[in-house]
Amino acid sequence: MLDALGGEPEGGLHAREATPALLYVAMPPPLPPGQRAIDSFPRFGLPPFAARFPRDPRTIRIQIRGEVVSEILVDSTELATLPRVEQVSDFHCVTTWTRQALAWSGFRFVDFYRRFVEPLAHEHAAFVVLRGQDGYRASLPLEDLLSDDVLLADRLDGEPLSIAHGAPLRLIAPAHYGYKSVKHVDRIEIRREYRVDRPFGFGWLDHPRGRVAEEERGGFPARFLRLLYRPFIGWTAKRFARALAEYEKR
Repeated sequence: MLDALGGEPEGGLHAREATPALLYVAMPPPLPPGQRAIDSFPRFGLPPFAARFPRDPRTIRIQIRGEVVSEILVDSTELATLPRVEQVSDFHCVTTWTRQALAWSGFRFVDFYRRFVEPLAHEHAAFVVLRGQDGYRASLPLEDLLSDDVLLADRLDGEPLSIAHGAPLRLIAPAHYGYKSVKHVDRIEIRREYRVDRPFGFGWLDHPRGRVAEEERGGFPARFLRLLYRPFIGWTAKRFARALAEYEKR
């Protein structure tokens, strides 16, 4: 204990040094409902896309189409005029796996939209469809895409995106399941109304928003969809890995 004058504790200096220091360890944030953390980050998606690859994984060109007064093309030079953002966020697959703390680099979608799209878009624009070079597409409400953590990313963990993870450019929307984060983005379409844009599978596998915190996995109860998806995770990851290996051999 301290003496009456607030001096050294009883036992002097040696007693103070013997007191163990408190150690604070930063713990990862809790996982969203139904998610399980994994150590890898597999190439993953709808099975029909396992053998589909971008036409040009080195060149960034984004067509702006749909409910706009005129169509335009944004290339890498124009994209580079936007502020570059570094962001660490988790990636949540709708099939229940999560890869935590991925370091992305790119450009905020809100900055992209304000600079290139908003001057051309219909005043009642409400939904955006993103399309990839591999034919995949997904849509999100415009208000969701304008969140500060939504990126058009071109780098992952300090390196240019690989084909496995969306080269040359992909969407990253951390608050939404991964099937909304379109890879190989080359077209953005503006719409006034939502319609299902899942290119394969049943419509009930899609959700207009797909928010992770709300467990909006699709049109059926979330607990049912967890059980439906989980048995196919390993099989799907292996199928995508085999297809990538064959592509790289060519």
